[in-house]
Amino acid sequence: MFANFDLGVFLLAVLPVLLAITVREVARGYTARYWGDHTGERFGRLTLNPLPHIDPVGTIVVPLVCLMIGSFLFGWARPMPIDSRNFRDPRRAWRWVSISGPIANLILAFFWGFVVVFSAYVPESYQAPLVQMAGYGVMVNSIWVAFSLIPILPWDGGIFIDTFLNAKQSMQFRKIEPYGTWIILILLFTGLLAKLIWPIIAMIQAAVQMVVMLFI
Repeated sequence: MFANFDLGVFLLAVLPVLLAITVREVARGYTARYWGDHTGERFGRLTLNPLPHIDPVGTIVVPLVCLMIGSFLFGWARPMPIDSRNFRDPRRAWRWVSISGPIANLILAFFWGFVVVFSAYVPESYQAPLVQMAGYGVMVNSIWVAFSLIPILPWDGGIFIDTFLNAKQSMQFRKIEPYGTWIILILLFTGLLAKLIWPIIAMIQAAVQMVVMLFI
């Protein structure tokens, strides 16, 4: 497993991974605040400083293992603390909170695409590593967007679907929530997760590449 580890790749991937998981959680926190919940703000989580958002397993161990086994980059941050009792309209609030993270990651994917365009204006010795870092940025954020669409609680896709269910349906749907993380981890380490979300990842990457080509 360790034979696949590349320190250079790891160093270039650190910033895109930290930025991806930090920005998505901050986006969720600000969206929750818009709908009336200031919990994230009180806990000091509405910051782009990655330290308050780091989860030892999701932010460090899992991405490192992914690089070691040659899998795609993957990870997560500490969940943004949200108290839905403070929401003006809980159903609509959760709907917007759940999609704010994926939208933030989609914007970041295009941001890294424009970094590729910008790389042509930096000294030549920096161009290759900057383009490689940007490539990881597009990949990581595309993965997060695709992952968020998986309809399993407590992840964003599951939360989004739950906001459209009636009370009885929601109770049944939420029974899967205690097992959601384990389901995702099993899918991840068996390789099934990559196969499930790869079409969406490829579509986002193609869209970013198409936009970048307009500026090169």
